[in-house]
Amino acid sequence: MKKIILIFLLNITCYLCQSQEIIDKVVAIVGENPILYSEIQGQKLQLLQQGMELDAEMDCYLVDEFMIQQLLIHQAEIDSIEVTEDMVKVELNQRIQYFSAQVGGTEALEEFYGKSIEEIKEEFFEQIEDKMKAQKMQQEITGSVVASPKEVQSFFNNIPTDSIPFINSKVKISQLVMAPKINYTQKNSTKNKLQSIKRRILSNEISFSVAAEFYSDDPGSKSNGGNFGWVDRGDFVPEFDAIAYTIPLNTISDVFESPFGFHILKIEKRRGEQYYGAHILLKNEISEDALSSLKVKCDSILGEVKNGNMSWKKAISQNSTNPSDGGIIYNQASGDMYWDMKNIDKSLFVGINDLEIGQYSEPLYYEDEKGNIGYRILKLEDQTKPHLANLNDDYSFIQKFAINQKQINEMDKWVTKTAKNTYINIDKMYKGCPSISKWNIKF
Repeated sequence: MKKIILIFLLNITCYLCQSQEIIDKVVAIVGENPILYSEIQGQKLQLLQQGMELDAEMDCYLVDEFMIQQLLIHQAEIDSIEVTEDMVKVELNQRIQYFSAQVGGTEALEEFYGKSIEEIKEEFFEQIEDKMKAQKMQQEITGSVVASPKEVQSFFNNIPTDSIPFINSKVKISQLVMAPKINYTQKNSTKNKLQSIKRRILSNEISFSVAAEFYSDDPGSKSNGGNFGWVDRGDFVPEFDAIAYTIPLNTISDVFESPFGFHILKIEKRRGEQYYGAHILLKNEISEDALSSLKVKCDSILGEVKNGNMSWKKAISQNSTNPSDGGIIYNQASGDMYWDMKNIDKSLFVGINDLEIGQYSEPLYYEDEKGNIGYRILKLEDQTKPHLANLNDDYSFIQKFAINQKQINEMDKWVTKTAKNTYINIDKMYKGCPSISKWNIKF
């Protein structure tokens, strides 16, 4: 938990310094912004806790990075780079959500830090704002950097032979997804069942938490009595938020529907854009006969495609519940349509592992991120072979690295130029650092 908190707190108390009998001191100044020894050592501690091996040059690298950050902030203020309050709040909320999830909820984070979420946000608002200013300033400097084909080729030719990256096999996959249609009778049955559970709770026949553990279809909260902890507006679907902000506290809502199924909701606390409570979810029941019929239909469509009576594209557009982009499954983490075979989703790997390019899987049982079930057919659209990177097959991959190197060079030029007109001071302990030359410092 401490590791997570250290990542969140941008400036932290220096633990390593104490063993060196140095409490703290200013090691660099950029404009009017000081950089502390504790910040450098704190960042090193964080990297160590993440399992990174640190070399002798790490202090040099870190002080340079901190100085660049402060120079970007300094210049952003001079250039009146705007970061709105709403933009900062969005970033803060995302950080709070992430770290709350890591430590076991918002209350655990508050308990560890000894402050409310609002107090934590207030304390770190300015630091997040500065970081965002620096990012926008850097975008102003490097955002227009491109690499021509000649520059990409030159970059690749200068990579030592033993440093050329190895590219894993990657696959491009499309899918035809079919979910059974839920009719009025099925929905009404689910709704009535949940209303019956609510009546039992109101008559004290069963408690809300026990009912959630016995009946809820939400795996994330049922084991905790339906409790989902503190959440921000927008974390859940709009239907959920709408009820959460309209029902009286500590009362049970009417049964309502969302894309996940039917819910009852109890809100215990609200503060600003956050609420705390519990819910019970019942998904619409799908009969075995309905699933069996769906599989038969998928088999029939697959047969039509294989026999050439229907194109794959037409099969998707006419039958798939997710027909956009021709059924291509995008890697949400990278935004790419190609999946690295070493990092591919397990269900996709199982579905296409034995396929050749252009082949289709048999209908596979499928459950989406909302818990909706059905069947899908996968098609292996393309697959690359594992290989050493080369310009013919991996041009866009190499181009990204070439652009990144140009951006680094552009930043170094900007630092050298801007530092001439900015007050810079660096402690003599960093005199031997290779990157110090660009700061125009005379020791």
